[in-house]
Amino acid sequence: MRSKNLLTVLLLFCVCTMHAQNNNAGITIKKTAGFPQFLINGKPFLMLGGELGNSSTSNIDYLKPSWKYLQQMHLNTVLVPVYWELLEPEENKFDFTLVDGMIADARQHNMKIVFLWFGTWKNSMSCYAPLWMKKDPKRFPRTLDTASRSQEIFSAFGKQTLEADKKAFAALMRHTKEFDGTDKTVIMVQVENEIGMLPTSREFSATADSYFNTKLPADLMSWLQKNKNNLVPELKEKWEKQNFKTNENWKNTFGEGVWTDEIFQAWYYARYTNEVALAGKKEYDLPMYVNAALPRPGKLPGQYPSAGPLPQVMDIWQAGAPALDMLSPDFYNPSTKYWCDLYVRNNNVLFVPEMQFDKTCAAKAFFIIGHYKALGFSPFSIESENNASVPLAKSYDVLQQLTPFIVNKQWMDMDGFLLDKQNKSISVKMDQYNLTVSHEATLSWSSEAKDSVWSTTGGMILQTAPGEFLVAGTGIVVTFENTDKNLVTNIAAVDEVRYENGKEIKGRRMNGDQDHQGRHVRFSVGEWGIQKVQLYNSPAKIDN
Repeated sequence: MRSKNLLTVLLLFCVCTMHAQNNNAGITIKKTAGFPQFLINGKPFLMLGGELGNSSTSNIDYLKPSWKYLQQMHLNTVLVPVYWELLEPEENKFDFTLVDGMIADARQHNMKIVFLWFGTWKNSMSCYAPLWMKKDPKRFPRTLDTASRSQEIFSAFGKQTLEADKKAFAALMRHTKEFDGTDKTVIMVQVENEIGMLPTSREFSATADSYFNTKLPADLMSWLQKNKNNLVPELKEKWEKQNFKTNENWKNTFGEGVWTDEIFQAWYYARYTNEVALAGKKEYDLPMYVNAALPRPGKLPGQYPSAGPLPQVMDIWQAGAPALDMLSPDFYNPSTKYWCDLYVRNNNVLFVPEMQFDKTCAAKAFFIIGHYKALGFSPFSIESENNASVPLAKSYDVLQQLTPFIVNKQWMDMDGFLLDKQNKSISVKMDQYNLTVSHEATLSWSSEAKDSVWSTTGGMILQTAPGEFLVAGTGIVVTFENTDKNLVTNIAAVDEVRYENGKEIKGRRMNGDQDHQGRHVRFSVGEWGIQKVQLYNSPAKIDN
């Protein structure tokens, strides 16, 4: 009898182990300090992406003409909306036609997919939830506006809403594993889209108020106490002003006002999203993240989508949603460095899933990938141009060539740069050299020097060996100086290079007017490329 029970236990162990192994997608994020890596079957991958317009994947045929242009633009990843209302038009009846069609088209064009789950919330609203849910507010409660009127935003406290979202998301992930688990076309998933409360700073209802007026959840307080010294300043200051109270309600813990409302709402958004993510990962364990609509200057919670995964509440999100791999910003403002700096705190890995698709994003791609070692970059409505000659395509061409160097860390140092009329020059130290990277318009003969508005330019530099650098980008000038004042650094050679299938192909030797007779390395505005630079040093003073 004992041996029979032992056999049963062993069989159950094997089944559970096999399920765990089969559930593992083989796609992970390795969070090495200072250099995170996105790994597919152990091989690093850099996402040169583009997000499709909100409605573009609701019809397979609509997008078909665009795939060839996306390929010609050197994209390797497309961010694809998945609509709950079309996935589950009737309760418990799922239709994966659109999902399968998008995966098939991406495979045909040798691209990867990041799914965007337009589930309970999309840009704060519940516009992509199924109609059968919208028609049943008693079962699926809504939030109230400032006049206490129902609005088309499902409450984060709706238990049946959460269960319905979990069920649908799990079905999507289960089907994705069955349809694509071997090919691994789908590599990551965004859970919901730009979660945030409008037009109030938090939910106001009998249920929400009861939670707000009770003590903070024990698991949150435990997390805050454990991480007290590492909290972001925006949160720590509010708690500190209340003398770091540990056994109080939300108002007494963080103070009275809309900022505490936001902290409270962020916790319950995070817990909700974590449950959805866990349900999906149980079926197919892909990396998952959430994205945030960044507020405009001077706006208060509720005037912007309150309580999303924003920098001031990132501790709350990390505590409440540990199933998520990262928090990501969506950019529709020019303050790129400011927001990126905030999003790399607390060991958060940077991925930019959405950015305004304009001329500046071509330079920002170099900066975000080079400076922040971001996992990827993705302008929004990428199919709107259907033009393979847009500036972003030229940046992606360069980044595609440099990808083996970047992701395999074939560099001693790497940095990215973003320049405009307000930020004309940036200095950085690499090994024994001080590098100055300037906008090309700083040269007196530059055509842009006379213009009232300079183009946004940028680039990246990889030091690949002592005295050897790869300089890439557009509209930049780079000079080199030795940190040892007893040595003068000179340019030995500048070569145009391309990289194809891992092989270096040399172009012109640029040791004349192009590098100003050895004074600098330069790309004109409107010019993209890679230049390989060799330096040599000579004594600053030579005795005769």
